[in-house]
Amino acid sequence: MTDPTADPTTSPTTDPTAGPVIRFGELRGYLDALEALGDLHRVTRPVSADLEAAAISRLSCERQSAAPLFENVEGVAPGFRLLGAPAALSSAPGKPLARVALSVGLPAGTTAAELVDHLARTREAKPVPPRPVAREDAPCKQNVLLGDDATLDRFPVPRVHEFDGGPYANTWGIIVARTPDGRWTNWSIARIMLIDGRHMTGLVIPAQHIGMIWSQWVEIGEPMPYALVQGGDPAIPFVGGVPLPPGVDEAGYIGALHGEPVDVVRCETVDLEVPAGAEIVIEGHLSVGRDAREGPFGEFAGYGSTETSMQPVYTVEAITHRDDPIWPLVAEGRPVDEFHTVTGVGQAAEVLAELRAAGLPVTTAWSPLRAASHWMVVTVPRDWRERLPGVDSAALTHRIGKVLSGSHSGRATAATFVLDDDIDPADDTDLLWALATRIHPLDRAEAWYGFVHPLLNCYTREERAAQSGPIVFHDGLLSAPGEDRLPHSSFAQAYPERIRRRVLEHWAD
Repeated sequence: MTDPTADPTTSPTTDPTAGPVIRFGELRGYLDALEALGDLHRVTRPVSADLEAAAISRLSCERQSAAPLFENVEGVAPGFRLLGAPAALSSAPGKPLARVALSVGLPAGTTAAELVDHLARTREAKPVPPRPVAREDAPCKQNVLLGDDATLDRFPVPRVHEFDGGPYANTWGIIVARTPDGRWTNWSIARIMLIDGRHMTGLVIPAQHIGMIWSQWVEIGEPMPYALVQGGDPAIPFVGGVPLPPGVDEAGYIGALHGEPVDVVRCETVDLEVPAGAEIVIEGHLSVGRDAREGPFGEFAGYGSTETSMQPVYTVEAITHRDDPIWPLVAEGRPVDEFHTVTGVGQAAEVLAELRAAGLPVTTAWSPLRAASHWMVVTVPRDWRERLPGVDSAALTHRIGKVLSGSHSGRATAATFVLDDDIDPADDTDLLWALATRIHPLDRAEAWYGFVHPLLNCYTREERAAQSGPIVFHDGLLSAPGEDRLPHSSFAQAYPERIRRRVLEHWAD
């Protein structure tokens, strides 16, 4: 058995606070990098998986503290660990997106615009298929549980919120699924609730990738093979949360992201491959029928829920895991947590890629983190009118709406604001000022009707149930430079350069 922590290809080659990093290959090298940043908190006192670990993780998100690694979990064998807030905002000073950036191989100080641009460009890169490795070279095979031993009772499956329907076996793992014809293998994240040690149930929304693949198995009347993967290279759950287009294999995208393939190994009982460096892999089949009641669960909009629904059942048929396994935990809720830093960032990257592919002049796109993935902001360069002669701001907003109203990522947010790039949409102070002063209270907006995400809290109960309603595009563009556009009444724009320099030079006097 190889030790990936000793392999130089699985550890940062440079200081992650200062320069480029390479892929980690597994979760433990990533945790070493967080620790070097001072962004990991080892919790050694006894902690319960029943609410307590999640409560600490939630508070760490709300206080933007170091990610908690629970090394003494009550009720399980020594060595079994939980990791909270794996990709939430970082506590490293001046590097709020460090966990997200490191997860995709970028330096800890990467900006929001750089991050989104990197992900959007990777979408256009040639996929790098995964690389099969021998079973003996796969850390996830260090322990193999079959038959009666294949039970989740021995693992610290966390209960996340007091009002949840039960413990949740998946908040940050990827579900590996493949279409019956083998053409599409999907890695995605969806919540999964524990029923008992051998059974789970989770959301299978028809419009989501897991729902599309499951429906193909339902059509042929066979249960869907699945593998639920906890831990591994931090890019894996990140990309699992990015809304790539249907038919795109996430493993190939991650390979393109890192410039080298993801190592995978065959499962024990189903015809699927999983990341070899995973911490825990659960295998089995997903039932044809919606046979169990799932929920409620506190979701990304930030509210507790009372809603439940009938969903398919995951049967547990095998479990493999590393020695001293680490089970990641996301305590989802009010912003900012992993849904907002991962799915929101991923949606922004998809929006940017789609608008650029349509030939529209766009500087960046951003899902404001504290808007709970309900808003999207698109900024355009100062010279957009020169690039699109004869097009006014309403027509440009209409073109943006036409592209995004027909895309999965575009329809995943309720409101999109089109602004000039004199503001940074990732700076909440900048953004709030711009929205208040540039968005008309009634006019300069266009609605596009169609699919809406059923978990967006701003819609009515009827709209969420029907998954149908409006998404709105707001024209917040200023007039052309030289017309009646006014300078900012700010330090940067209301004073000559010589005065600003003198003020800065003597600021501490």
